[in-house]
Amino acid sequence: MAVERLLKDEATEEKGDRARMASFVGAMAIADVVKTTLGPKGMDKILQSTGRGRTVTVTNDGATILKSLHIDNPAAKVLVDISKVQDDEVGDGTTSVVVLAGELLREAEKMVNAKIHPMTIIAGYRMAAECARNALLQKAMDNKQDPEKFTSDLMNIAMTTLSSKILSQDKEHFAKLAVDAVVRLKGSTNLDSIQIIKKAGGSLKDSFLDEGFILDKKIGIGQPKRIENAKILVANTAMDTDKVKIYGARVRVDSMARVAEIEGAEKEKMREKVQKIIAHGINCFVNRQLIYNFPEELFADAGILAIEHADFDGIERLALVTGGEIASTFDNPESVKLGHCKLIEEIMIGEDKLIHFSGVAMGQACTIVLRGASSHVLDEAERSLHDALCVLSQTVNDSRVLLGGGWPEMVMAKEVDELARKTPGKKAHAIEAFSRALQAIPTIIADNAGLDSAELISQLRAEHHKERTNAGIDVITGGVGDMEKLGISESFKVKQAVLLSATEASEMILRVDEIITCAPRRREDRM
Repeated sequence: MAVERLLKDEATEEKGDRARMASFVGAMAIADVVKTTLGPKGMDKILQSTGRGRTVTVTNDGATILKSLHIDNPAAKVLVDISKVQDDEVGDGTTSVVVLAGELLREAEKMVNAKIHPMTIIAGYRMAAECARNALLQKAMDNKQDPEKFTSDLMNIAMTTLSSKILSQDKEHFAKLAVDAVVRLKGSTNLDSIQIIKKAGGSLKDSFLDEGFILDKKIGIGQPKRIENAKILVANTAMDTDKVKIYGARVRVDSMARVAEIEGAEKEKMREKVQKIIAHGINCFVNRQLIYNFPEELFADAGILAIEHADFDGIERLALVTGGEIASTFDNPESVKLGHCKLIEEIMIGEDKLIHFSGVAMGQACTIVLRGASSHVLDEAERSLHDALCVLSQTVNDSRVLLGGGWPEMVMAKEVDELARKTPGKKAHAIEAFSRALQAIPTIIADNAGLDSAELISQLRAEHHKERTNAGIDVITGGVGDMEKLGISESFKVKQAVLLSATEASEMILRVDEIITCAPRRREDRM
């Protein structure tokens, strides 16, 4: 008996091997997109939007590239998601996690074709991931007790993170900036108190770290240019009431004198509001909205510095670092928490004037000013620096450190290989495949540097069978090098996140045996 179609006309379904193949192909294609950006010699991608303005982004940050792609394949979306989570969680390793998941699926595809059941593969992958994690745990170093060694660890991690980015030429300079900024946070992972300002002009080398807070605004005319021991009121309120605000309001008057009366009343209302603000005993008023000429004049007469139109991000951060709160009503001065700082002055960066708040209440606040040739360079520099700051702030909390340059992958692969030899049954194939997938990362790093990866990986494997080796790929000399002497380090937390996220994502895609695409909803014709 023929069964009627279960799904609507336009819905499609793919079952069994076809569904699995579609998932594998999508996931591997996504991994291949970001593969070439991996490692110190990775290349950049240009992303051009199709919207108005056709904005261009030049980047080699895995998460940024994948976020910008509009993808139809459901399995590929899972990989895009893990790279986003990796970015939010630890800030770096966004490309590695996608590449590793792609390689795991590439190996899984061969095993599925050899008639090994997906659940057997998943069981093998789980055992292998656990074994690999234990291998990393045993090899991780922790120098938290020795401040000097720990600072040098942080510098090495920052330089390793930056060496695959646009900042690689000046990585020592930027690593120092990032470490200085993160050490000020005293163990907090809240990066809001580190502000990054981008100013085109100069070269990347001219970037610097400034203690305190810089607001990208100019000081108004006739106002004090320098204020010591500032008491700051941060507000979000309308300071433009010197005009009738009710939209569509029509005011009928019988003479021009009446118009002048209305204007006078408006001005009086504004003057009262300014008096209330001055009554807080402040000498600096920062507002998110515009401040019109009349109130600005009143503030200048009272010797108060009034800063208008500070963007929302700006005033939130300013309130945070000066220890104040954002106010919008001014009737109870005693209930408003003012911000404090030792000095407010105008500074010049390049051609632009900015306002500098130094000696702020929150001691860990600082501003990193980035200089560079163009807005594209600055955007990419900011992304790179943000990655380094994220990784460092996580490392300050979880201070375990590993060597880099493909060393952790080889350590894990060796342990996983040994586990495969001890494991009976078909699971052993899956565990061996996991080891091959791990070795794919140093292979890709070597390929991207234009080196002979087959030769290098076999040399690495031989080195790793010796006791206590620090061998990894040195892409500068094009051979196998000692990672400890070269100062190439990575955060344990990043590597662990890469390993576990990639395994979980590939496991999820392996479980799929059917893809159902829903029919689009039709709008009913309303007559």
